[in-house]
Amino acid sequence: MNDIEREIGQVAENFTQLVGRAPVIKQIAEMWIEALSVGNKVIFCGNGGSAADSQHLAAELMGRYKIDRAPLPALALTVDTSALTAIGNDYGYDKVFSRQLRGIGVEGDVLVGISTSGNSKNILDAFDVAKELGIHTVAFTGESGGAMKEQADLCLAVPSSVTNNIQEMHIACGHIICGLVERHFFSRK
Repeated sequence: MNDIEREIGQVAENFTQLVGRAPVIKQIAEMWIEALSVGNKVIFCGNGGSAADSQHLAAELMGRYKIDRAPLPALALTVDTSALTAIGNDYGYDKVFSRQLRGIGVEGDVLVGISTSGNSKNILDAFDVAKELGIHTVAFTGESGGAMKEQADLCLAVPSSVTNNIQEMHIACGHIICGLVERHFFSRK
């Protein structure tokens, strides 16, 4: 077996194990649907590749996933470089998400924190603010869940401790959730 076959085999095994996370994936979709049904929004945050996933998933809701439809309110706290750098400079990098959330978050919104380790301090700080404001929290993490597992209302701890494999599963699960949400609101019945 060569390296490529080994890598593909590992990805396939991870996704086979991911089936066991179906109940929490469904719960997350239901949380997003409930929030969106009453005019709230889904807010994403993450660092590095998880920042890219945050932006990607927010775009799936605001734009479209598979159905040409009206936008669903979503945003990523990772996109405003002026806010990120000003807050990071003035308050410290740990506050880049919590400060933004305090400014735009309202009771009933959903904050989705994406972190392969589950220990990103800036996401944990944002989860603290979310609790104060009555914002629901969802963690996308690796298999240990890290500190976010204890702090989040729901935690999708995917079955791997390898960063790239965790990220592959995060985006796949995010797509599944976006699809469930989209079909709930816009499927032709």
